[in-house]
Amino acid sequence: MDRAPGTPSSRRLRPLSIWSGAVTAAMALSLAGTGQASAADVNNAKNAGFEAGLSNWTCSAGSGSTVSTPVHAGSSALKAAPAGQDTAQCTQKVAVKPNSTYTLSAWVQGGYTYLGATGTGTTDVSTWTPDSAAWKQLSTTFTTGSSTTSVTVYLHGWYGQAAYYADDVSVSGPDGGGGGDPDPTVPSTPAGLAAGNATSSSVDLSWSAVSGATGYNVYRDGTKVSAVTGTSTTVSGLSASTAYSFQVSATNAAGESARSAAVSATTAPGGGDGNHGGNLPKHAVTGYWQNFNNGATVQKISDVPSAYDIIAVAFADATTTPGAVTFNLDSAGLKGYTVDQFKADIKAKQAAGKKVIVSVGGEKGTVSVSDPASATNFANSVYSLMQTYGFDGVDIDLENGLNPTYMTQALRALSTKAGSGLIITMAPQTIDMQSTGAGYFKTALNIKDILTVVNTQYYNSGAMLGCDGKVYSQGTVDFLTALACIQLEGGLAPSQVGLGLPASPSGAGGGYVSPTVVNNALDCLAKLTNCGTFKPSKAYPDVRGAMTWSTNWDAAAGNAWSNSVGAHVHAMP
Repeated sequence: MDRAPGTPSSRRLRPLSIWSGAVTAAMALSLAGTGQASAADVNNAKNAGFEAGLSNWTCSAGSGSTVSTPVHAGSSALKAAPAGQDTAQCTQKVAVKPNSTYTLSAWVQGGYTYLGATGTGTTDVSTWTPDSAAWKQLSTTFTTGSSTTSVTVYLHGWYGQAAYYADDVSVSGPDGGGGGDPDPTVPSTPAGLAAGNATSSSVDLSWSAVSGATGYNVYRDGTKVSAVTGTSTTVSGLSASTAYSFQVSATNAAGESARSAAVSATTAPGGGDGNHGGNLPKHAVTGYWQNFNNGATVQKISDVPSAYDIIAVAFADATTTPGAVTFNLDSAGLKGYTVDQFKADIKAKQAAGKKVIVSVGGEKGTVSVSDPASATNFANSVYSLMQTYGFDGVDIDLENGLNPTYMTQALRALSTKAGSGLIITMAPQTIDMQSTGAGYFKTALNIKDILTVVNTQYYNSGAMLGCDGKVYSQGTVDFLTALACIQLEGGLAPSQVGLGLPASPSGAGGGYVSPTVVNNALDCLAKLTNCGTFKPSKAYPDVRGAMTWSTNWDAAAGNAWSNSVGAHVHAMP
């Protein structure tokens, strides 16, 4: 979240202009010599179609994974997600012959994607493409030096941009002695399928790995509901108090195995999932209240409109003790607002049925929970703030990254101290919720039994991938619904999913949408009405609601956001 007016809360992208001309020139030069491969040429790349997972490939910072959709061919493809300081580079060392010419190519889709080769012994080459909504082939050629016996082939994206997909990499030329993957065979049937934790809307499944499998299809009552690469998943979107039958099959490029023996599971009764913290309404509105003056309307807590069900006080800041946080009311910046008035206003809001929580982090926050000691310090310090000011819980808005292992430990320790009335919300950036392997997403899934809501910041992000693998531009109904769909299909209960948007154009650097767009997106998710070109595979009538940055910017714009979105959320069935 922003502390300064008009400042994007996501990390800045490195400028493209300073190198785009050079890359374009390199593209033109490298493409000039591209020709047809001879009949004797082979593909020297191993696991070129990622059918064996990431075997033979190394991806920076754990950025790579394999997915079953989208794929160019076969049953698997590479997905690599860049971060603010990482381009998600995936490499392979490929055996080649000296003094030989090779054609390097790959099919790509998604965000900015680069393909190249280094260590050629002559001129290293690269080629690239901007965002691509459909599969596109990149191709270039290189010639090896007189003593070159291997080259490093790489794919990468660009800092902070959308994830890219790649498939069917080829290093075509004389056999360097390292190519020629054997053809896969259809994998055997998975064994050991078991049902684990069941909530009112989801069931956890796990099974034994199958040799040679690159993915698994999950079936519910005979219908395929998902495809995963690991040996566990959470099937969500289920009805409460209902018995379901599940099966899994194993897949690779050769085909799909028979389905496993079925296992049955019954979901829990409704009412407990995603409403941790007690008497929140089924559909709720969250607003951030600024403990500073950055040009928006200065407010007391008592000034926040009744449309807001959860008020997140921004922000608690790091102390010199690792993991610990503190909160200091900016009385001077808030026109003399005293601590006693602040505490009294919190109590008054709570008496009116509202929740007031303290938000940790923000754009400039430096809180780090990275080991057991800092996790303990975090839990203890947040609980101390709750006792001092009367906060109902905590909001996690750490935009400098988070460690899912120790943040999970910290929040569970806090829950033990505070009890079942604890409110836990999160406000990740869009990039943080693109994959269940991301730290924020992992944390949310780790604590979903005590988690209230995740209000993803659907702004300051540029174009991003939706759950269908297509790229959507921010500021549209499709962007909100297709990205929220990732969480809804990734294991969170619908009641734990909220849409975070700026209250006015002044509230963020980009991504503001009118309240009507927010309302349409909620209708699309809840009722499959007012959708754009993207429509979810099913309705999620329990979707939680919406969040905004901030109540102060909302007030500066005449409370147009809360008047419209608040009324709409509270009218949802």
